[in-house]
Amino acid sequence: MHDIRALRADPAAFDADLARRGLEPVAQKLLSWDEERRQAQTALQEKQGRRKALAREIGPLKRNGEDTTALEAEAVALRTDMEVLEAQVAALEGQSTALLETLPNRLDPSVPEGPDETANVVQHQWGTPPTFSFTPRQHFELGEALGLMDFGTAAKLSGARFVVLRGALARLARALGQFMLDLHSDEHGYTETQVPVLVNDAAMYGTDKLPKFSDQSFRTEDGRWLIPTAEVPLTASVSGDILEAATLPRRMTALSQCFRSEAGSAGRDVRGMLRQHQFEKVEMVSVTTPEESDAEHERMTRCAEKVLEKLNIPYRRVLLCAGDTGFGAAKTFDLEAWLPGQGAWREISSCSNTRDFQGRRMNARFRPQGGGAPVFVHTLNGSGLAVGRTLIAVMENNQHEDGSLTIPDVLRPYMGGLERIEA
Repeated sequence: MHDIRALRADPAAFDADLARRGLEPVAQKLLSWDEERRQAQTALQEKQGRRKALAREIGPLKRNGEDTTALEAEAVALRTDMEVLEAQVAALEGQSTALLETLPNRLDPSVPEGPDETANVVQHQWGTPPTFSFTPRQHFELGEALGLMDFGTAAKLSGARFVVLRGALARLARALGQFMLDLHSDEHGYTETQVPVLVNDAAMYGTDKLPKFSDQSFRTEDGRWLIPTAEVPLTASVSGDILEAATLPRRMTALSQCFRSEAGSAGRDVRGMLRQHQFEKVEMVSVTTPEESDAEHERMTRCAEKVLEKLNIPYRRVLLCAGDTGFGAAKTFDLEAWLPGQGAWREISSCSNTRDFQGRRMNARFRPQGGGAPVFVHTLNGSGLAVGRTLIAVMENNQHEDGSLTIPDVLRPYMGGLERIEA
């Protein structure tokens, strides 16, 4: 999770990073526990050494018929002392781990200060929001008027925050997923991958979703988890591995169903498809070296931007501030698409560099080409894109006064040549 050596070297910097996220300092507490643990470990090793020496001493003495009662009593006492020290070491390690696993990643120095999304920094904008001679409608108004977006039936089947798509809208959603996969695999160098949507605790923990976000995910009765994003199985696919540097970067993409409980979002985006319990997303994951991770972050973000550009959807890139950067991220770029029905920019992709935060949690390393000890990998993840939100953006930016929708040129081959969706 965190490099304890870096914490020892500069505890003030560690606490300063936490303060940027609005968290209390913990370095001294962790260092105190670490010092106690090391002292107990040293004492344990000394007693282990003495007990081994006694064993070597007692054997010959017994064979010579000499009295070893005192030495054997010392060995028994050492065993008792060792059990106490072992328990002490385990307890100190346990409490340190319990605290460390709740602490977020350290932020990149370029991340701007700020408590929440109001301090995020717009880096650039692409495209001009369209103008209409009529009042543009929101996606759910368009979809329901077309008779192709059904929230009532979904609620009957599953409750709130679900949707049933039909006909041309269902095909348009499928077309978006296929188009994105083709773009990322054919042009951007990602390997298309099909992944399980059920994973174990280790996969969720290694990708920093546990224990912090257990309340935001769905768990099955047999103890597995429905994935909140394909980032989890894609990234965890290298857990415990030692990769060869020559094989990096490893780039993977997957279209999967995603499941989120949306805990804490009561009252937010209740209408429509913006915030759902089940949705599709094309995910991009990169596993690379520390030297290349910053460049890989820029590359990944550009891959997501190219999807929006090919769909002709106006967007802007936003650098998240300290208070809005996610738990596992060192630095995040959000892409926000223009939604005419809302008259607002809304997040459609999030591309994050986690540095070695996930690599440490899942013990994923690589062997440097020049030799030396294995090094923790850097991992990155990004939406390329969320299918439902992209569908919303396509609908709202391509609507007509009669409620019909123009299909973007790049999607028409996936739609059997269809150019327009009409009631």
